[in-house]
Amino acid sequence: MGLGILEDRVLEHVPGTTQYFDDPERPQYATDGAHEHLKCDRSGPVPIVLVPQPTDDPNDPLNWPLWRRDLITLVLSITSVFATALGPILAADTVLLVSTLKDVTFVKASLLTGYFLLGCGASAFLFVPSSRIWGKRHLFVLGTILLIVTSIWTAASGNKSYTNFLWSRIFQGVAAAPFESLVNAAVGDLYFVHERGKRMAFTNLAVFGGAFFTPILVGKISNDMGWQWTFWFVAIFSGVCLPAVYLFCPETAYRRDPTPRFSATKKDDDDAPQKDRGLDQEQDQELKQHPAAPSHQTSTDSTTAPKDEEHIHTATEAPASTTGAPTTTTTTPPKATFLQSLALFNGRKSSDSFWKLTLRPLPLLLHPAFLWACLIQGLLIGWTVFIGVLMAFFFISVPLWWDEVQTGYAYTGAFVGALIGFAVAGGLSDWSARLMTKWNGGVYEPEFRLVLVIPQMVLGCAGLYGFGITLDGMLYGKYHYAVPLTFFGLEVAGMVIGAVAGSLYIVDAYRDIVIEGFTAMIIFKNFFSFALTFKAWPWLIQSSVKAAKIFNALGSVQLVVCLLTIPLYIYGKRLRSFSYRHDILELCHLR
Repeated sequence: MGLGILEDRVLEHVPGTTQYFDDPERPQYATDGAHEHLKCDRSGPVPIVLVPQPTDDPNDPLNWPLWRRDLITLVLSITSVFATALGPILAADTVLLVSTLKDVTFVKASLLTGYFLLGCGASAFLFVPSSRIWGKRHLFVLGTILLIVTSIWTAASGNKSYTNFLWSRIFQGVAAAPFESLVNAAVGDLYFVHERGKRMAFTNLAVFGGAFFTPILVGKISNDMGWQWTFWFVAIFSGVCLPAVYLFCPETAYRRDPTPRFSATKKDDDDAPQKDRGLDQEQDQELKQHPAAPSHQTSTDSTTAPKDEEHIHTATEAPASTTGAPTTTTTTPPKATFLQSLALFNGRKSSDSFWKLTLRPLPLLLHPAFLWACLIQGLLIGWTVFIGVLMAFFFISVPLWWDEVQTGYAYTGAFVGALIGFAVAGGLSDWSARLMTKWNGGVYEPEFRLVLVIPQMVLGCAGLYGFGITLDGMLYGKYHYAVPLTFFGLEVAGMVIGAVAGSLYIVDAYRDIVIEGFTAMIIFKNFFSFALTFKAWPWLIQSSVKAAKIFNALGSVQLVVCLLTIPLYIYGKRLRSFSYRHDILELCHLR
């Protein structure tokens, strides 16, 4: 029983448990003959084994120059800012929409955000399996085109009818889905593990930070130029991004040979056949979709591109003939021309059935670990959307009488909270796991990731309870408006930490079905947030416009969900063993 985690009674080696801290962002150094004939990065003082190992194909994204890969990441990240900005783009304009659009109530105004989330969640359900089979490029190009078209649609005719406005928001969610769900996966395609940390942090900041920064600008634009111009600006900047995405973002998915990740053996049966589950290339890459993956090694500037070949060698310099290994001859494909790289499709990346890949996330919603991950991430994200729906009512009415500009500026606390959340999660996630691994005699358990729920619970629950209490007090002059906004920032910080905690645990504990798990989490949080937009205003009215009643209830629900982490921590290892021996996807005939 290591640090309170119950040992399994069936398997001697439970998938996910390792004899050392298997940090995905930690480079593996080639310091002895154990890594002979593996390609290494020799630009630094100690050779770093390249993981994953690049092929000899010049069309392998890992063989592209680093500047090209960084350019792709930059273009996708900038486009992601405008895509995810469409989610909270109406947060500061609720009262403005109610007062200027015909027959639009507060509930209908909030649903304009809800249906965006519905479109985003529903389309991610199809886009993720599509990306695994046919690649990501066609989805990024399609998403950018839809960003332009739907933003023009809303700006030009959104004020003509509510139904028209609503449908434009649904398709805006469809447009944003590739960038919300696939940009981090593209980073996994493009970089070796020792290069991913900083890039992953950058893309997550673009996806999440941009969403919280948007309302700060939108309020000023809406007040001075009209709410339609917020969408015109998205259309204009997305139009600038489209040629960059089309010309400089080729397909990043590459079909590699599957590599076994782990094996499990039954106790007292060392001769029993071992059950190996390999991750295909897409799974290995897309397991990096969790937010704020911290880096513990400075990225090198070497790549496997020809101009950097002097840094890429095998771990030893001995010729192949001295090893006795047979020499094989393979045909290296020709390098694709620039025109060929513009193709939207360049072959299948997986032989799996599209519909099987589409349905796989659904059974995982019944799996205790994945259900916990959905709740620990999705609830606080939903509460954040819920607060955004109600913000305008409390700050534009008595006693503050704020306009759209000031209401937009109120999101500064949420933006700062998101930055704090990234800092706390990045600083604690791997440090705590290393420390607990040391205490556990060098044996790493994925359940060590669950300690991140502690700061999530403290910050998130304090934010929910405090926001409701101080918001009511603010209406009677008891608290300055900065106090509830500070608690809003704490709630957002807890949201970010929870997103990191859930993602890291699923990555480390269930690597062979991590993509399906992340898809389930994306679907859950979008559909849950969509449902909350229906209830925000009715709940406020039923509570006699008392925020404390509502947020005390939400905080208590969040507290219970966080406490569910305790049994998962204790029984998590046995659950991993049971899940390995009784594969839920095989039982549903989805393997």
